[in-house]
Amino acid sequence: MRRSKQAIDIFLQPGEFFVAQGSCRIRTLLGSCVAITLWHPGRCIGAMSHFLLATRGQRPVVGLDGRFGEEAMMLMLRELAWLDVDPMQCEAKLFGGGNMFPRCLPAHSPTVGEQNGECAHRLLRTHGISVVSESLFGEGHRQIIFDVASGHVWVRQTKPVTFGIEESA
Repeated sequence: MRRSKQAIDIFLQPGEFFVAQGSCRIRTLLGSCVAITLWHPGRCIGAMSHFLLATRGQRPVVGLDGRFGEEAMMLMLRELAWLDVDPMQCEAKLFGGGNMFPRCLPAHSPTVGEQNGECAHRLLRTHGISVVSESLFGEGHRQIIFDVASGHVWVRQTKPVTFGIEESA
């Protein structure tokens, strides 16, 4: 990947989001977490979140918290509105939701990653935002790089390493 000399790199930790314009690259590392990228092609403004759980559940509400999908979406939409960006004119891409422990869960149980991915789809439908691509579910973690200037997102998925577990033939 060719890098622009003036590009700014931002690394998102779990529960963070970032909104940017121009030559900025937003990076993160996802396991069962999900990242939503929103990009306005006409204005080259982008947003990315990294959320851990779909909803807050029974936890007390003190303010919006980017660790939860619904609230991460609200935080991004609030920042985009401040920049006068209509979210329905944005393109969305989804990443993550991987099963980090595939041999530890019953096959019929929805994983945290699956719940997160379904939440992301539901949120985008609710806000009328089109999903143009996704890399969701499966096993292992993903490295994500979102180039805000172009709207391109690079993803590399790595399978989990299993130590001391023999594969049956």
